[in-house]
Amino acid sequence: MGEPSMDPSIAADSPAQQDSLFSMTDVFLISLITGLLTYWFFFRKKKEEVPELPKMQTVAAPVRDSSFIEKMKKTGRNIVVFYGSQTGTAEEFANRLAKDAHRYGLRGMAADPEEYDLSDLSRLSEIDKSLAVFCMATYGEGDPTDNAQDFYDWLQEADADLSGLRFAVFGLGNKTYEHFNAMGKYVDKRLEELGAQRIFELGLGDDDGNLEEDFITWREQFWPAVCEHFGVEATGEESSIRQYELVVHTDVNMNKVYTGEMGRLKSYENQKPPFDAKNPFLAQVTENRKLNEGGERHLMHLELDISNSKIRYESGDHVAVYPANDSSLVNQIGEILGTDLDTVMSLNNLDEESNKKHPFPCPTSYRTALTYYLDITNPPRTNVLYELAQYASDSGEQERLRKMASSAAEGKALYLSWVVEARRNILAILQDMPSLRPPIDHLCELLPRLQARYYSIASSSKVHPNSIHICAVTVEYETKTGRLNKGVATSWLRSKVPGQPGSSSQVPGQQESSSQVPVQQGSSSLVPMYVRKSQFRLPFKPSTPVIMIGPGTGIAPFMGFIQERAWLKQQGKEVGETVLYYGCRHEHEDYLYREELARFQKEGVLTQLNVAFSRDQAEKVYVQHLLKKNKENVWKLVNEGMAHIYVCGDARNMARDVQNTFYEIVSEFGNMSQPQAVDYVKKLMTKGRYSLDVWS
Repeated sequence: MGEPSMDPSIAADSPAQQDSLFSMTDVFLISLITGLLTYWFFFRKKKEEVPELPKMQTVAAPVRDSSFIEKMKKTGRNIVVFYGSQTGTAEEFANRLAKDAHRYGLRGMAADPEEYDLSDLSRLSEIDKSLAVFCMATYGEGDPTDNAQDFYDWLQEADADLSGLRFAVFGLGNKTYEHFNAMGKYVDKRLEELGAQRIFELGLGDDDGNLEEDFITWREQFWPAVCEHFGVEATGEESSIRQYELVVHTDVNMNKVYTGEMGRLKSYENQKPPFDAKNPFLAQVTENRKLNEGGERHLMHLELDISNSKIRYESGDHVAVYPANDSSLVNQIGEILGTDLDTVMSLNNLDEESNKKHPFPCPTSYRTALTYYLDITNPPRTNVLYELAQYASDSGEQERLRKMASSAAEGKALYLSWVVEARRNILAILQDMPSLRPPIDHLCELLPRLQARYYSIASSSKVHPNSIHICAVTVEYETKTGRLNKGVATSWLRSKVPGQPGSSSQVPGQQESSSQVPVQQGSSSLVPMYVRKSQFRLPFKPSTPVIMIGPGTGIAPFMGFIQERAWLKQQGKEVGETVLYYGCRHEHEDYLYREELARFQKEGVLTQLNVAFSRDQAEKVYVQHLLKKNKENVWKLVNEGMAHIYVCGDARNMARDVQNTFYEIVSEFGNMSQPQAVDYVKKLMTKGRYSLDVWS
């Protein structure tokens, strides 16, 4: 018995055939393995090497850029002044405080909280004699300014230990508003709660009174407190220290020169969304009509075309408009100072580490700066007068300027009467002080920025998706010196004539001088604008009743509300009672949107139209009187119908009187004491059922 025998045919395969088959398999396998190894090797290298460097860069850069502590250490600063600013005043005060520091052997820097990581406040104690100051404005109804929103959110959520932080707060507010200086008060209280040490009391500036005087009074007590705390002394008298240096461009490419743009160069020629404060949209004015039939005032309705801009808005939002100064005022300043306004220049920050390289977009011409970038119509603040005094060749004028800039009672009184109450702007001061002839570049450095003006949108995007409507009254008055002062924005808007390009009214990029090439369409019907979101909103449920109180141009947002309620009704929605309380001086003179309101009432959209004509009879009648007259119905809508109340217009008198009227109605029909009625209305505000859109 042996092993099974093999098939002769298989056994007969020769050695040569076996060798050949084996080597082909080897080649195939080796090739396959080599290919796989090569692929894996290079793939692995890419995966390991490529992401490494970008990852390191993206993590490291923001930390370095957003640390104000590192910046202070690098530049030898020990005082940081943060500002929450909507109109530029808080920023201006912050810059003044930062500049003050050098008088005490300290070094300060002004800082925008939006640009830094505020959690670093816990590390400020790493710097010797360090201090954080906060100049915080309150916007609207107790809200933070746009640039302080992130800081506010952080404070609310923070659980940081700020025990090593020394701080002081100056708030900017207006007593005519319900939530006076809410932001300043909150920052002051919250920092203390987190363990920070307050080295000087909270300052509360009131723009309804004299904000400049409030700031000076606080500041003159603040610095002695700083000196006492740190054991330092003033090094001497105030001195004029330039923050920027002038560079005149004699040979410059005009395509590199700013002609009114707020941010990106040539942004008005090449418009790119999204549009905001630093990148406004140039909207065409398609309608500009006078609303009133008589009287001395000019009330107007404008429509801005926002087609193809991708701008979206809701009823109740605000439209921000960047105006231009009157060219005649600009020319007069140039003539008085003997300056060629078309000189192209830059003002460069002497502090190379500063985030703010220029006071306004540079390079540009003096004409552009004075037209689009600088505020030349408001009375200048005391720090401007102090800096300008050195340029008065007459000793009497120089002394007068220094006195008005001082903290002495006599100086404050003189500033109040001669500058503030007389409404003297920089041109008027130059005219009334013949020896005062400052260099125009220093004047441009000192003047504050020209700010955007906000208007309540008078339309609904449901009805007008490609158009934003504005309702405004032209501001024009005679000063105590006999001069005629005009509102910058309203006078500029009034001049916007649809379809008439190239009038004397300037738009960004349009130059009067032949030495500069127009880089813009040059149309007097263009308006740089953007939309600012608001909390002034219709109820979520259309069936909820609304009570709207808006005399004069305060009717603006309610035109949008009524349009929207009409649209909702057309869509078959159940729409609750829509009640309007409107007021004007004379029925046949300034009754705004009379025909439109009558039509809405006829269509049943406007269920009640109550109009107070204040001067058509011997005794004045205002909206609050009509509310009292209809008090039972008002209470029923609020108490049973859960109505939302909206008030728009003058904060100083009207809004306050209306609120007091609601206290009375609630007290009478709700059987409540006065304090209980006040608490009831406050709770309506907290719940979003009593909303204000007011101004002073």
